[in-house]
Amino acid sequence: MPYFADTHAHLYLPEFDEDIDAVIDRAWDENVQVVLLPNIDSSTTERLKLTCGKHPMFYPMMGLHPCSVKQENYKSELAHVLEELDSGYQSEHGKPYIAVGEIGIDLYWDKSTLDIQVDAFEQQMLWAHERNLPVAVHCRDSYDEVMSSIENMGNQRPKGVLHCFTGDMDQANKLIDLGFMLGIGGVITFKNSGLDKVVEQIDMEHLILETDSPYLAPVPHRGKRNESAYVVDVAKKIAEIKGLDWYNDVRPITTENAHRLFQYH
Repeated sequence: MPYFADTHAHLYLPEFDEDIDAVIDRAWDENVQVVLLPNIDSSTTERLKLTCGKHPMFYPMMGLHPCSVKQENYKSELAHVLEELDSGYQSEHGKPYIAVGEIGIDLYWDKSTLDIQVDAFEQQMLWAHERNLPVAVHCRDSYDEVMSSIENMGNQRPKGVLHCFTGDMDQANKLIDLGFMLGIGGVITFKNSGLDKVVEQIDMEHLILETDSPYLAPVPHRGKRNESAYVVDVAKKIAEIKGLDWYNDVRPITTENAHRLFQYH
């Protein structure tokens, strides 16, 4: 795999309206040739599709983000996800939905919606399993709850990635045992994040690279808008931690891992 894959980026958001073509060019210049775009909710679906039409590097996902799970409309939002998954949609470049995401549980912003977040998460994991698609899982202040839901799926558990992984070694091992990969982004470059100590101990076959653009830009871009080109800074940090070559070791291994999980063409 002679390129980098950014496995999680929201390049369809308004933050990129002014210069998406330049963002694409900078990614391509850094040999980032695959960018996976997870959905947020029905309000972002058309933006997602428009962006996927701009370049063949883009691969869409379809899902309902936990922060968009609200009592008044989450059932209709889930119906939208299901309709899209079964719509036969392909981008202008022939890219179908390659995963169910971004889904999960977020208790940082709102703990009162836990029950319906769990319902939405497990429903979407079931849909992923039934369609032989992986999942991209969001987990914030909710590790125990996310793990419980994944385990609840039993033999209907899909494969997937714990996006923006920032957990400890026990959490990493549990996820790996459940067949999940760990999405590593800009947090690994943050001083005192502690993620470097964990990643140091994890075999490379379980890691994939991501940016979560426009959020969580890595050092030396911290505090600025993140973009897919900066996935290279994540690769360099992993290489530094593990004593590997960022281009000849980290690039091909993580990209092969991404390809194995998401099965994109």
